Amino acid sequence: MATLIKSISGIRGIVGDGIDPENLVRFSAAFAKFCNYGEIVVGRDSRVSGEAFSKIVIGTLMSSGCDVVDVGIVPTPTVQIYVEELKASGGVMISASHNPNQWNALKLLNSEGTFLTPDQAKEYLKLEETFRPEYKRWNELGKYQFIQKAYQLHINKILNLDLINVDLIRSKKFKVLVDCVNGAGVKVVPELLETLGCEVTKINCEETGIFPRNPEPVPENLTETIKLAKEGNFDLTIIVDPDVDRLVLLQEDGEPFIEEYTVVLATDFVLSKKKGNVCVNLSTTKAVQDVAKKYGCNLFRTPVGEINVVEGMKKHQAVIGGEGSGGVIYPDLHYGRDALVGIAFTLQYLAETNAKLSEIKKQLPAYYILKDKFETKDFSPDDLIEKFKEGFSNQKLNEDDGLRIDFEDHWIHLRKSNTEPIIRLIVEATSPELAQKLMEDYKSKLKSLMN
Repeated sequence: MATLIKSISGIRGIVGDGIDPENLVRFSAAFAKFCNYGEIVVGRDSRVSGEAFSKIVIGTLMSSGCDVVDVGIVPTPTVQIYVEELKASGGVMISASHNPNQWNALKLLNSEGTFLTPDQAKEYLKLEETFRPEYKRWNELGKYQFIQKAYQLHINKILNLDLINVDLIRSKKFKVLVDCVNGAGVKVVPELLETLGCEVTKINCEETGIFPRNPEPVPENLTETIKLAKEGNFDLTIIVDPDVDRLVLLQEDGEPFIEEYTVVLATDFVLSKKKGNVCVNLSTTKAVQDVAKKYGCNLFRTPVGEINVVEGMKKHQAVIGGEGSGGVIYPDLHYGRDALVGIAFTLQYLAETNAKLSEIKKQLPAYYILKDKFETKDFSPDDLIEKFKEGFSNQKLNEDDGLRIDFEDHWIHLRKSNTEPIIRLIVEATSPELAQKLMEDYKSKLKSLMN
């Protein structure tokens, strides 16, 4: 089915046309076996299909003999924290992240509270294809526990981080506009901010589960929020995606801080407190590399995907990392992208420096990134990338995930999509004009290679 996608990130599809009760049972029963019928934490975002999906998943897990801890509507990172906290055998987050209303998904977590590693994902998907569910008798069913306001554990862990001075942040009484796109952040984000003494104005913070716009937090989808931010008198604006693992900021003037710079700000903040390695993916801005260099620290890059960055962070014992899509990973809290810790770091940075967000942006390395896609039609994306590479054999190449080429004044990353016959194309340069020109040049080159 074209709308059912199985990948390292989990299983997602269009509700009723790809993902349905029948295959949810199969996926859940196989995951129970994968977790050796241990305790499993289940959470979800707010989308309309979430309640039904949650009941099917929980019922199947319990029928298979698993004890289930239901944490309700919470961010993905909250589920990750609970798996680690309870030493559970695994976790399921029911969320299609930034996909629109008609989509839903199962994000599967291992016993460490991280997404399945590539090897684990391969093992699970192989099991799921051949597994016949094994259900228990009435007296062998798994036990059920529901945790009310489960997200409060997450908030408390952030408030107790050694880098966060709660009293200092409270003393600033920041005025904050919050847009949670009616997702899982509608309670937890305002509550975290209010606990930190902020005056909060909310937009799209209703528990309807209906996203009022395309939920991916990129500028073209945020026109209403940007308008309100420009008209209001806010110190900053906070925008999260439906499962609250991505953080996007607007400056006090309403201008986008740019999602790539969320992890740049977090890296600058953390390294100013403690030196150490940094790890991000191959598509993340070079500004992170410059910040690491400023503090005499090393930067390591991994293929795109949260678990790939997490594995890289563990390997290199990184103190901070993440992805340029607004995902901050701070291992002292947990190994997962977490908008809430990104919010806390931002407020602490503002409180310590007494600077405006726009002033902080001007002090960070300035790069301009463009993201596009190129349709390959009947041409193999792999073959096209291989042909493209031939003209750059003398340059610095990285082929861990598609092809990344670094030049003096820019870099380019080409990688094939897992879901469409396209090549994702990212260019970052030292000026917007150069980035635009290079993007057009590289797309022309790709087109000529198909002839």
